Amino acid sequence: MLERLITAFDDCFYARYNTRLIKGDSEPIYYPADQRCDYHRVVFAHGYFASGLHEIAHWCIAGEARRELVDYGYWYVPDGRNAEQQQAFEQVEIQPQAMEWMFSLAAGQPFRISVDNLNGQSHDGAIFKQAVYQQVLSYCQQGLPERAAVFHDALIKAFNSDYQLQTDNFSLQSLK
Repeated sequence: MLERLITAFDDCFYARYNTRLIKGDSEPIYYPADQRCDYHRVVFAHGYFASGLHEIAHWCIAGEARRELVDYGYWYVPDGRNAEQQQAFEQVEIQPQAMEWMFSLAAGQPFRISVDNLNGQSHDGAIFKQAVYQQVLSYCQQGLPERAAVFHDALIKAFNSDYQLQTDNFSLQSLK
């Protein structure tokens, strides 16, 4: 299954964007091409399929200038965030998690929303779930950004999915 994911990404984006999907051994990260490697690398965590989809979503959102920066130039406060840090984290995670949800269904896989803060301050994730759901509805109505749409369609083909991009395939109640 991971090989199909990696192949689908590389088939879509290696030739045009000089970018490859890499199964990592530790935390996810994005590396632009440099002296050590002549192509950009979207590295996903520990071979987890969901991590691959999530990191691809970040790549699909990042603009050209951000794709020249390690981890797209984003800040990241690890697990253990306080309430203010968690709110900032969730704001930048709405679009990628919405895309990841869509990618998951396109690949015939379950989706689990992530607040990625198991050791931080607890909070009600209902607002975040609602925001991700609303973003999915927006993508369904207005369409995905170009790279995300290309990859979404490639997932459907690679995983022989009969899924179609429509609002009926998503529900707020299904978010766990």
